[in-house]
Amino acid sequence: MTTPVKQSPLRRAVAAVRNAWRSLTSMKTALVLLFLLAVAAMPGALLPQRDVEAEATAKWIADHGRLGEIMDELQFFGVFKSVWFTSIYALLFVSLVGCILPRTVEHFRALRTPPVATPRNLSRMPRHTTRESDQDPEAAAQTVLAGLRGWRKIARVEKAAEAGTDGGATVTVSAEKGYLREAGNLIFHISLVGILIAIGVGQQFSYEGSRIVIAGDDGFCNTSSNYDNFRAGNLVDGTGLAPFCLKADEVQATFLPNAQPDMFRTMASYQDSEGLRNDTWKKYAIEVNKPLRMEGVRVYMLGHGYAGTFTVTYPNGAVRTQTMQFAPQDKVNFLSSGALRFDPPAELYRTEDERRTKQIGIEGLLAPTKQLDGTLLTSRFPAPNDPAVAVDIYQGDTGLDTGKPQNIFSLSRDQIDSKRLEKKARVNLGVGQSTTLEDGTQVRFDGVTNFAALQVSHNPAQNWTLVFAIGMLGGLIVSLTVRRRRVFVRLTPREHGGTVMEIAGLARTDEAGWTEDFEALADRLVGPDGEKVA
Repeated sequence: MTTPVKQSPLRRAVAAVRNAWRSLTSMKTALVLLFLLAVAAMPGALLPQRDVEAEATAKWIADHGRLGEIMDELQFFGVFKSVWFTSIYALLFVSLVGCILPRTVEHFRALRTPPVATPRNLSRMPRHTTRESDQDPEAAAQTVLAGLRGWRKIARVEKAAEAGTDGGATVTVSAEKGYLREAGNLIFHISLVGILIAIGVGQQFSYEGSRIVIAGDDGFCNTSSNYDNFRAGNLVDGTGLAPFCLKADEVQATFLPNAQPDMFRTMASYQDSEGLRNDTWKKYAIEVNKPLRMEGVRVYMLGHGYAGTFTVTYPNGAVRTQTMQFAPQDKVNFLSSGALRFDPPAELYRTEDERRTKQIGIEGLLAPTKQLDGTLLTSRFPAPNDPAVAVDIYQGDTGLDTGKPQNIFSLSRDQIDSKRLEKKARVNLGVGQSTTLEDGTQVRFDGVTNFAALQVSHNPAQNWTLVFAIGMLGGLIVSLTVRRRRVFVRLTPREHGGTVMEIAGLARTDEAGWTEDFEALADRLVGPDGEKVA
């Protein structure tokens, strides 16, 4: 009885690591990890993400109570930066690399290796036929080789003893094609790894900012503080961004008679690095699917809306005019909501506290083409054919001096609820119409101006992502369409001259169409003088 040999703890640990590595780098594991990555990305598409919609995320968590808090602790609102998503991502990357490298080495080794020798018994092959030719074996072998154009092939001479014949030497031909199938498969997986790398690099070095630009205003320059929303990769601190400035000279929007959008266009002026040095401006028409490309960034037009212009005239004759964008609430007819805040002139009041209590706040709705149901204002068409507003006018402390961030589309509920901001009037105003408050302050609606919602994106790995995506598609097409085939021919001399040709074929992948292809190939290999025996 043999006593089993005990392995040392070190050997067991090494064996466990080796087995784990083999499991991780198998194609089955890579497919499972790819599926898990797709499943793990689903919460990022279904739930609000903090770095994209901070306010919506906070509201979702508050609305769902303890469930929302637990999901937040599990990083469901920052999926693509979470520990578990990154772990799956990294494991998939390691699995693919560990799977691809050995297969690549094996494929190049196979390319350098001659086709396998012709088996002794060709009649056992799935496809087999016997032909006769009047040529001697060596000449018939040259005919066969000429008919195998595009195949990797080799002719070998077998002596009579090796071939099992009593006559002269027998010639064999081995040929194989379809190596591009494995090459396509490798290109597909290498490109998949490339996409993972490009996405990872892009996440680290990319940035994206959104900005509403009102037609005719001063525009903005590319600094993180100038954006309404700014998201940057882990290695981007918001400084050293691509140098450019941009302003909207005109924002155009046209609609079909049924209120469907026809065209959005921003007639922009911009300065790239050269223009900033020379103080020159260039022109470009930004459209929805026609971004402005410069300095490694792309400027997209995501949408359109209206900004309302109001003028406040104070009792001492001081005038304040302000234009502020209103957020579309009705995506069809562009009924929009917004708010404005006006600080009174310092010379009108004796103290800072008194001045702070005389600030003007305006909040309400803007209709591009008004429709009144009594006093209820709605919009009947998205174009600014007959603009009007329905607004509440407040006076008091709007919160401008509190240091707290303000929502540009609404006044502070805290200020209103605490009576620090009191409603003084509720009116409907058309263009040029005004209302006067009890202290003599006049509020006038001057009209609307188009604005464009622009997005600035910078991703240094975007072009590489496209290249690898094309590589994946090309590799997949090659791996699905190329078929691997092997053909063997044994040319044995006949007793009274000529050659007996045994031809066999083997499909290394699918069998579809191989019977017809094999018969046509056999006819071509025998040549015009050949004759079918079996």
